[in-house]
Amino acid sequence: MVGGGPGSNIGDTHRRAAAFDGRYALVAGVFATDAKRSRDFAASLEIEPERRYSSWEEMAEREPARKDGIEVVAIMTPNASHHPIARAFLELGVDVICDKPLTTELEDAVDLLRLARRTRLVFAVTYNYTGYPMVRQAREMVRSGELGAVRLVQVEHASGWASTLLEASGHKQAAWRTTPSIAGKSAVVGDIGTHAHHLARFITGLEVTHVSAELSTLVPGRKADDNAHVKLRLTNGARGLMWVSMAATGNLHGQRIRVFGEKASLEWIQEQPEQLVLRPVDGPHRVLSRGCGYLSASAQRSSRLWPGHPEGFLEAFANVYTDAADAVLARRDGIAVDRLNLFPTVEDGVLGVKFVDAVVDSHLSDGTWVNATLDLSRLTEV
Repeated sequence: MVGGGPGSNIGDTHRRAAAFDGRYALVAGVFATDAKRSRDFAASLEIEPERRYSSWEEMAEREPARKDGIEVVAIMTPNASHHPIARAFLELGVDVICDKPLTTELEDAVDLLRLARRTRLVFAVTYNYTGYPMVRQAREMVRSGELGAVRLVQVEHASGWASTLLEASGHKQAAWRTTPSIAGKSAVVGDIGTHAHHLARFITGLEVTHVSAELSTLVPGRKADDNAHVKLRLTNGARGLMWVSMAATGNLHGQRIRVFGEKASLEWIQEQPEQLVLRPVDGPHRVLSRGCGYLSASAQRSSRLWPGHPEGFLEAFANVYTDAADAVLARRDGIAVDRLNLFPTVEDGVLGVKFVDAVVDSHLSDGTWVNATLDLSRLTEV
């Protein structure tokens, strides 16, 4: 593990998710830029003394020499550092699980894609909301045609966690997430807009072809954007709207998606993750619940408990880790990955970075429609 040390909520989430189904053991890591803090934190996790590293470079140098060296590396450092860390471990033959956004520069994201393809290693990106069973149910319903042709997609990820100037009070997460040189070209779109973008793609199977965007800074004194409104054009001619914010005062997490088809619409709200609402054009609304026998195979596969016993964020995050573990074992055994294995890949990560670039370019040109497509099939190995 690289990153996710003292005070890191996402680090704790990754560790819990990895351990959830007993598929991983945390055996080595570097958890902070300060060597002593990193080693002390590793000790608190009961990692063996010789595997409590001071830097990711040290871990990359020493682990391959061990007979029991690491098999997978999980990266949860600030955005700008993802590329060099992931690249180093791919070159060592280590499978990768990386936090989003994949990188801050499209060139770096494409580089990781090419390297992952060349090495044939598993590269998962933790767009973890697609691990929710009812999101996977929504995907099956939309893609099987239950809604008819998709006409409109509305997706939000509008939280209120940074609706005050937290970075001025020493809040570590707010500080780096609102520093462009670390967070990337757009703080809010890189952080949570990429989640919204992937959620819409995952459920509908449609790609965003063009964007018209406005970025704004709602909190006085902030040095980065914290709010974005984005109009979307999708591959089948459908339209979309995206609102992402760190500064939606009073909101908790604020993530939801609505997909409107010619025959029905559906809605999923992350703070009510056990339910999916289907609204047919000519019938009563239906509320589908997680764990029930009428759900799709992908939703059933992603559930652990019986109906009425809520699952949530950690279980969804764990589904990404478990799916990645299955993919690693399938590659080693020379067999195809189960079609129900739906973890987000490096390709999804690249498209997320392309989306950030397109949004920023549109904003800088006063909302002009900008092409957001990228033909991944043309990104050959180099």
